[in-house]
Amino acid sequence: METIKSKVEFERVFSCGKRAAHPLVRITILRRDKGDPGKVAFVAAKRLGNAVFRNRCKRVLREAARSIDLPLEGFSIILFATRSTYTAHPADVAQALTKLLRRFEG
Repeated sequence: METIKSKVEFERVFSCGKRAAHPLVRITILRRDKGDPGKVAFVAAKRLGNAVFRNRCKRVLREAARSIDLPLEGFSIILFATRSTYTAHPADVAQALTKLLRRFEG
């Protein structure tokens, strides 16, 4: 799974991307060139809680992303954890992600 690592790329997705939200996860997505490999980032803000809480949220997001074969080719995606992500099952988060990604098809 290719991840977004550079601050410049992260800021580009955050500033130019489109956003959508669900109670279990928020998403920011930016369409890139068709041949580019897809990239994904997992974010859990400090305001959510301590490191244990944030790390669990990111593990749930990573497992959900793996189950739906993220990242998509030609897209950069940032997934943001919410408070509900912590107690959610990865399958539920994957279903929420699928719903959110349908908004950006086409």
